[in-house]
Amino acid sequence: MIHLYIALQNNVPVPKDIPLPLPMPEWFFVVVLVLSFLLHILFVNLMLGGSILALIAQIKGLKNKEYDILAHEIAKTITVNKSIAVVLGIAPLLSINVLYTIYFYSANALTGLMWIAVIPLVTVAFLLTYLHKYTWETLENHKAVHISILALATVIFLFIPFIFLTNINLMLFPEKWAVVKGFVDALFLPNVFPRYLHFILASLAVTGLFIFWYNSRKNYPFEEIYQKFTRYDIQKKGYSLALTASICQFMIGPLVLLTLPSKGMGWNLILIIFSGVAFAVPAMWMMWKRLTGENENIEKDFYKIAMLLGVTVLCMGSGRQIYRANSLEKHRELVQIKTEEFQILKKEAIAKMKAAEAGAASEDMTEAEKGQKVFGQYCASCHKIDEKLVGPPVLEMAKIYKGNIGDLQKWIKNPGKKRPDYPQMPGFESQLDQKQLDQLAEYILN
Repeated sequence: MIHLYIALQNNVPVPKDIPLPLPMPEWFFVVVLVLSFLLHILFVNLMLGGSILALIAQIKGLKNKEYDILAHEIAKTITVNKSIAVVLGIAPLLSINVLYTIYFYSANALTGLMWIAVIPLVTVAFLLTYLHKYTWETLENHKAVHISILALATVIFLFIPFIFLTNINLMLFPEKWAVVKGFVDALFLPNVFPRYLHFILASLAVTGLFIFWYNSRKNYPFEEIYQKFTRYDIQKKGYSLALTASICQFMIGPLVLLTLPSKGMGWNLILIIFSGVAFAVPAMWMMWKRLTGENENIEKDFYKIAMLLGVTVLCMGSGRQIYRANSLEKHRELVQIKTEEFQILKKEAIAKMKAAEAGAASEDMTEAEKGQKVFGQYCASCHKIDEKLVGPPVLEMAKIYKGNIGDLQKWIKNPGKKRPDYPQMPGFESQLDQKQLDQLAEYILN
C-alpha cells in the first residue's frame, strides 16, 4: 500500500487490470517473445540494411557498372526479407500484447496517430521496393527516377523504427505518461536516439554478414553475373562492413546503457550484457584475421563467427527483456494492488445492489441507510468499515467523534492533515449539502 500512496502522490498512473488468467505459463510467453522477436528483427535488419546498401551501391553504380550489378543483386533480396520479417513479426506482437497489455496499449494511445501511421508507411515502403525491383530494366535510362524510388523507400524504412522504438521505450515509463503529449514528446525521452543508432549499426552488421554468405554459396553463379568484381572482393566488402559496424556498436553500446534509467538496472542485466560482449569479441577477432589473412582463407571460420554473434544477439535480446521486467516490476505490483482493491469494491457494490433489490419492497430507507448510500458514493473508495484502506476505518471515526456530530461534519467539509502516514483527504464542502452531511454523519456514528 505504501507504494500505491507514493505513486498517487507522484501522479503516476496506476490503472486496474483485467484479472484474466494466461492460457500458458508466463515464462512460455517470455521465451516466445524473446526468440520470435530476434528472428523478426533479423529480417528487419536485412531489409533495412539491404535497402541502405542497395541505394549506396546504385549511386556508386552511376560511375562503376559493377556496383550497379551489386545493387541489383541486393535489391532482389529486400522484398524476400521484407515478407519474412512481416510474417515473423506476428508472434512477438501478440506476445507483448499478452504480457504487457496495459503498458503496450497505453504507449500506443499516447503516440496516437503516428502509431497508426505505421500501417500506411509500411505499405507504401513495401510497394516502392517492389516497384524498384521490377522496373530495373524499364528505368535503365532513367537512373535518377529509379534511384529516387529506392531512396524514398529507404527513408521510410529508416523512419519506421523511430515509431517502434519510441513506443516500446514509452511503455517502460508509466511515470512519464501524465506529461507526454504525443509522439514528439515521447521521441525525446532518454534512450530513444542511442537505441536507434545502435539498431541501424546492427542492421549494417547483419547485412554485411548476409552479403558475405550470399556471395559465398557454391551454387551462386557469381562469375556469370559480375565482370570485374571477384567473389573475394564482395566477401571482403561484406566482412569489412560487418566488422566496422560491430566496432561502432561497441562504441555506442555504453551510451545506450548509460541513458537507460537506473530503475531497470540489475546484476542480472549487467551479467547478460557482458556475456554477450564476451562472445562478440572473438567473433570480431576472427573477422579481422580473415580480412588480413590469405585470400583463399577468407571463408574459413564463417559459421563460427555467425554462431558467436548469434549468441551475442540472443544475450542482447534477453537483456532487453530483463530490463523491461525490472523497469515495470514495481508498477505491476501497484497495478495488482489497484486491481485487487477494485475487485473488493466491485464485490461490495454487487452486495449492496442485491441488498437494495431485496429491500425495494420495504418502507423508505432510514437516515442511516441514506447515509450508507452517500458513503458508498463519496467515501468507500478510501475508507472501509473495519480496515485501513487509503484513510482510517469507519469504526475509528465513530470512536473519535462519538456524540460529536458537529465536529465530524466540519472535518468532512474541510479536513486537515493530522497523520504523516496518511495522504491528505479532499474536502467535500462543495459536493455535499447539509442533508447529505446529516445522513452521512448518522451512518458513520451509528
